Amino acid sequence: MDIRKIKLLFITILYLKPVQVYYRLYYFLRNRLFRKKKGKKKAANCSPVIWENGFNYGNSFLDKDNSFVFLNLSHSFSDKIDWNYNRFGKLWAYNLNYFDFLNQENISKETGLILIQDFIENDDLLKDGKEPYPISLRGINWVKFLSNNQLKDELINNTLYFHYSILFKNLEYHLLGNHLLENAFSLLFGAYYFQDEKLYTKSYNLLISELNEQVLKDGAHFELSPMYHQIILSRVLDSIQLIKLNSTWKKNDLISFLEHKASLMISWLQNITFRSGKIPMVNDATYNIAPSSNKLFSYAKNLGILNQKIPLSDSGYRKIISDNYELLIDVGNVGPDYQLAHAHSDSFNFELIKGGNPIFVDTGISTYEKNKRRQEERSTHSHNTVEICSQNQTQVWGGFRVARRAKIINLKEDNLRISATHDGYKRKDFEHQRAFEWSDYDITIRDVLNKSSSNKAQAHFHLHSSIIKPILKNDKVILSDRNISISFVGHSKIKITSYDLSLGFNKTNKAFKLIIDFDKNLKTLINLPNG
Repeated sequence: MDIRKIKLLFITILYLKPVQVYYRLYYFLRNRLFRKKKGKKKAANCSPVIWENGFNYGNSFLDKDNSFVFLNLSHSFSDKIDWNYNRFGKLWAYNLNYFDFLNQENISKETGLILIQDFIENDDLLKDGKEPYPISLRGINWVKFLSNNQLKDELINNTLYFHYSILFKNLEYHLLGNHLLENAFSLLFGAYYFQDEKLYTKSYNLLISELNEQVLKDGAHFELSPMYHQIILSRVLDSIQLIKLNSTWKKNDLISFLEHKASLMISWLQNITFRSGKIPMVNDATYNIAPSSNKLFSYAKNLGILNQKIPLSDSGYRKIISDNYELLIDVGNVGPDYQLAHAHSDSFNFELIKGGNPIFVDTGISTYEKNKRRQEERSTHSHNTVEICSQNQTQVWGGFRVARRAKIINLKEDNLRISATHDGYKRKDFEHQRAFEWSDYDITIRDVLNKSSSNKAQAHFHLHSSIIKPILKNDKVILSDRNISISFVGHSKIKITSYDLSLGFNKTNKAFKLIIDFDKNLKTLINLPNG
């Protein structure tokens, strides 16, 4: 490891909570010093719960040729399923082990049972499938499937209980965030399925503490990815459904607590979702992974969850809505300091929708592999904001790590203007202020640096792939197919180039972007005539 990586690692560790450091060391030493193989515990008590799916997952398993499709990559196991298959990377292998396909629309009881039994036959050989995160998601999916089909199989139940015992001893305290929440949701399903007080108590305590910390005052999940917000909200709704349908075993105040958190999260999701029903692709968000906003709204309505209609605040996002356009603005910090695995270097990023058609977009993500592409998609120049001296505002690195991070200072807002400054370039003695001003048919963006950059500042604007090549005319860029013009004042150069817009994991489209070189001040005027 070179000196630069050591410095980045040291800075990254400084932001971790003591509990994360402790459990990283504890699990590392325990798993190496105590490798004694323990016998599998048998499930003492088990009865399928009452369950009804709030929604079905998309079809990821095709029975006719033993084929699985995850992350837009498909593979057919002609002979026997390799549950450790990793040719497409760790995330694909994880998805194979999640067993979401048990709850897809067109799977039969017999097929699902065969898949579970095949998996159990390979239990001793499992690698990724024995990690706490896939155990958590698989546990929920097995409980749903077994209960939906009223299946009671001793071998399956014993294996499921054994996996829950592994999870219980390997809760992801070293990661925290959405991982620990997924552990807690799964323990709740395991507790109801096995009527296990130990699993229930741990789940109860974790859900109370983690949801109180991870759901912000305006309802956002604190990692600030709309996609992960949808996923976590779906788990909260599932937990409410589980408790309501099985109240004969447990009656306590957890249900009211979960309903309150669900109400907050629904409010934020309604605020952040565009009129088209799509979410912004900010931070680690992409298509066809989480349940859609409309599915979640319908699920929540069926459960009787009320929407509190809380305005956007501490998540840092703001939404400007007119009859003519929708403008999403990010003037918040990148996320919780101790868990920024899904954060991007994107301070002052924005997305613009006109007449239901995306104009300026976030580039999204197409991979979780720790490679150049992943680094590119998290970097400042892949967002609609300003990069100075070819540096990132926030030091994203290593796929899921963050060293120094930009902080928002001096946020001001009223009904027609929002402005803020971030200190992400303070190591270069720069501060960047961006202001958004709007009317019915115009949006003005003012970028101001505290000192000259010698024309080494660049404002990046990413256009949606459906937009034909822009026309550059003097100081103006014209989007002829959208009847939109963008003019600039204070620039030294305007460039039109291309980039890869993510349409999901492992799927991109070529699109155009604008790169505007400037020194210290740049004014961008986006003209949006009606029609």
